[in-house]
Amino acid sequence: MSEHVLPEPVVRIEEVRELARDLVVIPNRRVQLVPNIGLIGGTHSVLVVETGMGPRNAETVLAFAAEHAAGRRLYLTTTHFHPEHAFGAQVFAGEATFLVNRAQAEDLTAKGAAYLDMFRGLGEPVARQLEGVEIATPDVVYDDAYDLDLGGRVVRPRAAGRAHSRGDQVITVPDAGVMFTGDLVEAGQFAIFPWFPPYDTDVSGTRWISVMRRLADASPRVVLPGHGDVGGPRLIADVRDYLELLRDETWARRDSAVGEQTIVEEVRALMIERHPEWAGREWIEKGVGCLCAEHPA
Repeated sequence: MSEHVLPEPVVRIEEVRELARDLVVIPNRRVQLVPNIGLIGGTHSVLVVETGMGPRNAETVLAFAAEHAAGRRLYLTTTHFHPEHAFGAQVFAGEATFLVNRAQAEDLTAKGAAYLDMFRGLGEPVARQLEGVEIATPDVVYDDAYDLDLGGRVVRPRAAGRAHSRGDQVITVPDAGVMFTGDLVEAGQFAIFPWFPPYDTDVSGTRWISVMRRLADASPRVVLPGHGDVGGPRLIADVRDYLELLRDETWARRDSAVGEQTIVEEVRALMIERHPEWAGREWIEKGVGCLCAEHPA
């Protein structure tokens, strides 16, 4: 990611799309390190999903959310602790109730500062957006499941369990059939494996597969990925199938005592052949490394 200058990761209130009644998405426009951001409304409250990277982006999101809410109470949640998803939460202090699952709250506390330093090293455009970041403390923390009543609409945040991160969270809107997945699902790119041994090895390819199977069983009508275009249940199936193939091809070579670098080269070539149109090819190697570590000895 640091081998080239990344574009400015700026949230723009453009091409806002209504997915269902009083449920809109601010799309990431396929800009790296900009997440898809959602607003879910009920009669008395509005839930904002994701902040964008840093205070300036969060100010943009908050202003849009306040206008959309039109006097309704605001809540904020984030799908996981990574900077482009959660490192603007400080701006919502006093304006919204910040709600997350316990594992994500622990990630913010234990790893937030290290990720802030790491992302500042990705280049000046990213570092600029991270100026003034303070790691926020959630107002409400739940263990596994929470039902949030927005007034005539109940939204269901759920802890996914360790997968892309230790604290992944999925948010579903049952009356609309909409699911917010965060980086458990990406559209049009290879799964992001934050595999950075020895500093961070919380990502788990095997558990990620189990999570994707559960999400597929839920059969949402609309899937809002962490990055990329909004889609349907096929997005979940694509990620599940990719992860299963990545695991099977990696482990087959590991069983044959092939060296890890050879595994990377062979599996990378195979995955690109299967998905030549997908972005994020640098994450294939990280996925292979993670799955090599998870190979049953």
